[in-house]
Amino acid sequence: MIVVQLNQESFAYDIHSLVKAFYPPENVCVCDEKKNLTEEASLWLGVEFKPGLGQADVFLSCRLPKGKKAVIRKEGHKVFYDYDFSSWEIAEQKKFSVDFTDRKETKNRLKQELYQMLSKLTGQQLPWGTLTGIRPTKFALELLEQGKAEQDIREFMAEKFYTPPDKIELSIRIAEREKSLLDRVDYKQGYSLYIGIPFCPSTCLYCSFPSYALSMWQERIDDYLNALEKEIDVCAAWMRDYHLDTVYIGGGTPTTLEPQQLERLLSKIKAAFWIQDGILEFTVEAGRPDSITQEKLCVLKEQGVSRISINPQTMKQATLDLIGRRHKVGQVIESFRMARELGFDNINMDLIMGLPKEDLEDVRHTLDAVRELGPDSLTVHSLAVKRTARLNLFREDYMGMQMVNTSRHMDLAAQYCADMGMSPYYLYRQKNMAGNFENVGYAKADKAGV
Repeated sequence: MIVVQLNQESFAYDIHSLVKAFYPPENVCVCDEKKNLTEEASLWLGVEFKPGLGQADVFLSCRLPKGKKAVIRKEGHKVFYDYDFSSWEIAEQKKFSVDFTDRKETKNRLKQELYQMLSKLTGQQLPWGTLTGIRPTKFALELLEQGKAEQDIREFMAEKFYTPPDKIELSIRIAEREKSLLDRVDYKQGYSLYIGIPFCPSTCLYCSFPSYALSMWQERIDDYLNALEKEIDVCAAWMRDYHLDTVYIGGGTPTTLEPQQLERLLSKIKAAFWIQDGILEFTVEAGRPDSITQEKLCVLKEQGVSRISINPQTMKQATLDLIGRRHKVGQVIESFRMARELGFDNINMDLIMGLPKEDLEDVRHTLDAVRELGPDSLTVHSLAVKRTARLNLFREDYMGMQMVNTSRHMDLAAQYCADMGMSPYYLYRQKNMAGNFENVGYAKADKAGV
């Protein structure tokens, strides 16, 4: 456990995210006062703000274990420790001043100083520097829209966030493509519609989405659709004066619905939102190959769905069995070819880097198999283990299980995508991502998902 002690709550989330990025396996406890801990601490960080009139002094300090902890009580299997962190050895400390009236600049300076301290302590640099947010490309996009030159963007991201050159280039390329793609969207009178189907054939080991095993809820799906139709009617009334740009049906796994249920839902959407007027894109995630049948694909095609996802995550059967996907590699191939035969010309596939017990050669094997199928777009995810995922809730059961994601994994995927005629068009990041990398969407020239 790493303890971060603050004398006030300012920037607690940003501090936690940055520390966690340097120490992914560790539990990071951020508190504003001394607490009794239920885990052994291996590092203490102190962040103390001493505000003045506008200006504020910030004191950062890092201490390493020295001396013994005290066991203060036991409750069942839990042991509570009390630490005298003041007796620990000081590894690093620094003081700097910030303009506390400018919250954004104060946050950036704090993260810069903390980054330098942790980088020195661990001997590592992070793939994205101090950036811990969801969409690092937003800075490049904002600057492009302001008419800034690419060199200005490079200098800004390097100086402000310590972003390495390769990630800056990726951000710029994606921002350029995002800009041209989103120019098609009507921001004043348009909107996009998302509909969630919260059922799956099974729950994956890493999943934290609100999705539920179909076996437990089969009898309630029609009840869910009844409620969903009411919500569709209300939303359609709210948006009657606006133009629908895109529809995305995700989940869960929408193709867990039976063919007649899919037809019922799609017909309702088309009737309520006047889709016959034409939209830019209509996506349905047919993500789990074990939920796909020819009859369901025919319903999607007949109802005007223009883009689908068929998501293997990996083409290594042993990994699929381990993570609870419950489909066979052969089902991925069969489902993909069936969709092509039915005329789907915009098929996305998802892969995950950093899955348990997979190495670089396993990833290469998966990419070879995907390249042979030839999807129109490929989303390359870095494994993110969320708080409510089984992989985290029952982590004792998976201790010692290899989950590795490196720049070699991400570069290999990028190279395969380039070989398939795809270039990156969107990027986002999450907390607790394997290797602190990113999720990137690659697509052929006219197949980028709006």
